[in-house]
Amino acid sequence: MSLVLFAHSVFALPFAVIGFFLAIQTTDQPFEWQKLLLMLLCMVTARNAAMAFNRYLDRDIDAINPRTAMRDIPAGKISANRALAFTIVNCLIFMAATYFINSLCFYLSPIALFVVLFYSYTKRFTPLCHLVLGVGLGLAPIGAYLVVTNAFHIIPVFYGLAVMCWSGGFDIIYAMQDEEFDRENGLNSIPAYFGGKRALRISELLHVASFIFVLLPIFYMPVSWFYYIGVIFYGMLLIYQHRIVSPTDLSRVDRAFMTTNGIASVIFALFYLLDIIFLV
Repeated sequence: MSLVLFAHSVFALPFAVIGFFLAIQTTDQPFEWQKLLLMLLCMVTARNAAMAFNRYLDRDIDAINPRTAMRDIPAGKISANRALAFTIVNCLIFMAATYFINSLCFYLSPIALFVVLFYSYTKRFTPLCHLVLGVGLGLAPIGAYLVVTNAFHIIPVFYGLAVMCWSGGFDIIYAMQDEEFDRENGLNSIPAYFGGKRALRISELLHVASFIFVLLPIFYMPVSWFYYIGVIFYGMLLIYQHRIVSPTDLSRVDRAFMTTNGIASVIFALFYLLDIIFLV
């Protein structure tokens, strides 16, 4: 749990739930507990694999960074080989779960794993690493929709883009803590490349885009006032995290990163589900 920061699953998981019930709401597909549980298993194992691999690959970097030196591998709590084995086991469980969902999910599973694992390499050669992370998390609502329908649709893509911009934006804020360390050690990040002030502006633009993407579905499906309330809460929490962080004061980054973003995704998903119930 500590190695993969299991509590952080709350970021993309609510959007996967949205993608799943969106498919049921907008098609004639029935609700099936088996598919829901398999989808949740895929979410957990893919994220476990991504986080464990990130910790495995970054173990030497983490060891020399004072902020991350106490992570499980550099601190000696878990060996690098066991972290890698944990990654492989989770990848195999993920692919096995997709096999029991449908053929499209199974055929796409190696691509999904490549995206979420490849992120760990990107800060070695591009400051766009935050967006690669966003793409990985943004697959959640799209993949969950595929679980039910075995077909693509534009609405889950909107939610995927919303997650991409949202998570990429808050990852930039989180990376501001390591701006000097990254620059000194040849690592790439938007804060290290552009500086903290400009990085925060880029994060703001990404969050504006995320807000727009959660609005776009209203032009493609009927919604009730519950949906609009969820969108308003989502936007307010995005604004709030930018109000409590500045380039000269990073003391509340953890609150912006974990608490605010976790609440934002959960509240938006809850109002989305209320919207479905109200419409029914």
